[in-house]
Amino acid sequence: MKKLLIVVDYQKDFVDGSLGFSGAELLDAPIAAKIAAYHAAGDDVVFTFDTHTPDYLSTQEGRKLPAAHCIRGSEGWALYGETAKAAHEDDRRFEKPTFPSLALGEWLKGQDYGQIELVGLVSNICVLSNAVIAKAALPDAEIVVDAACTASFDPALHEKCLDVLGGLQVTVINRA
Repeated sequence: MKKLLIVVDYQKDFVDGSLGFSGAELLDAPIAAKIAAYHAAGDDVVFTFDTHTPDYLSTQEGRKLPAAHCIRGSEGWALYGETAKAAHEDDRRFEKPTFPSLALGEWLKGQDYGQIELVGLVSNICVLSNAVIAKAALPDAEIVVDAACTASFDPALHEKCLDVLGGLQVTVINRA
C-alpha cells in the first residue's frame, strides 16, 4: 500500500515564534523520526507551509488573528529544528495562504495513496482542515492523525478536535 506523510505547518513561528506555545517544541523529535521512517520505507513525505506576505494584517485572516506570522522568507516561515533537518530537498512542498491547501487537495486527487497520515500544527486549525481536504480528495484512503505528533495552544480545543476527526472517520492514533 502506498503511504504518504503530510507534515502540516511545523514552522518556527508556530513553535517558538509569534504564535508559538508551550509544548509545541516537544513534537520536533517524534515528527523528525516519523519523517525518517517514511523516507526509509520508500514512502512519500510532503510539507505544508503557512505562507503570508508583509500585508498579512490587512487580510481577512490577519484582521481576525492580528499576529504577523509565517511571512514568506522570514525566519519564522522556516521549518523548525530536527524536522527541518529530516526534510529532503525532493519532498513536495505546498505553500498555503490560509488553513487548508487546495493545491494539496488537487494534487492528492491524482494520487493512489492507500493511507495518508498527518502530523504538525495546529491540530484544531490546519491539521483538521487539511485532513478534511485529504479525505475529500481520496475518500477511499485511510486518513490518520497521530495525536502524539500534533498539538494546539488550547488543550481543550485539541481534545475536541481529536473527537471531531474521529467523527469524520479519521483514524486518530496515539491519543493519551
